[in-house]
Amino acid sequence: MAKELTSMSRQFDLVVEKDSEGFFVATVPALPGCHTQAKSLDQLMERIKEAIELCLDVTGTDPETLDFLGVQRVKVEV
Repeated sequence: MAKELTSMSRQFDLVVEKDSEGFFVATVPALPGCHTQAKSLDQLMERIKEAIELCLDVTGTDPETLDFLGVQRVKVEV
């Protein structure tokens, strides 16, 4: 008997930043090492979806569920 493939959708929180060269950079806190960059936000969203799918496929595990609380910025003297 063939196994039925079922699709399931999940939501992930992203951190989106803009680097000094004008690239948008997205990171997924729930998936360590999962990040990508692009010149536009539309392209970034396409790429981060692909990156998430790849990370989930490679790890083969269910990522830890994190509750989004907000974003903080801290200033340190260096």
